[in-house]
Amino acid sequence: MTRPVALITGGARRVGRAIGLSLAARGCDIVLTYATSGETAERTASEIRAIGVEASTLELDLAAHFDADSIARALPSLDILVHNASTYDASPLDRLDDAAAERQMRVNALAPLGLSAALAPALTRSSLRGGGAIVAMLDIHASTLPRRDHAAYAMSKAALGAMVGSLARDLAPRVRVNGVAPGVVAWPDSGPDADPGLQRRYLERVPLARSGTPEEAAAAVAFLALDATYTTGQTLRVDGGRSLE
Repeated sequence: MTRPVALITGGARRVGRAIGLSLAARGCDIVLTYATSGETAERTASEIRAIGVEASTLELDLAAHFDADSIARALPSLDILVHNASTYDASPLDRLDDAAAERQMRVNALAPLGLSAALAPALTRSSLRGGGAIVAMLDIHASTLPRRDHAAYAMSKAALGAMVGSLARDLAPRVRVNGVAPGVVAWPDSGPDADPGLQRRYLERVPLARSGTPEEAAAAVAFLALDATYTTGQTLRVDGGRSLE
């Protein structure tokens, strides 16, 4: 029996790695894309192969004008597409950089749209129960709880959220399109959000009183991709209740 194939953008580390391992544990072959983390992607692919499925890596810079059709030709069979790769940069209005803002829009919204369009024919042919699946990683802070000095990022993720609803209509009934909107499931390694004091204050506003984990976000992706066969155009929040404010 042929195993389902899942493509995960930005799959080398953190949440992307957890998604790859989660889908592999459910019996999917995995393709991980990376922009600069080639060695890390190969290590993650090795971890996935140890589960007993196939795994490969693909260099893909979403900030560049890549040839999405060539990726489609390289993946004649595809069942799940996870838009995980993202760029997260501050954009204070007194130092607004048009090029940086445009880069966030390209990586977080335009590239996923182009990739979805190019891979839609393969997803439409999926024999998965419920049909092919697209899952986009969103952000509760781009929809209900905007953060200061991050307007460009919030706009790009809000655009990705709008894509979920639009493609759910465009690709029905053969492909389901949903989103996962985490709160904090992996603190940044550097920058202001890596500050323990900031993290403590943030968690004081989370009803479940802790941060989530990459594995919890990955479980939500696996649910939407493989189990939620009558769900499309929806966003599942994985935020410990943070968006209840």
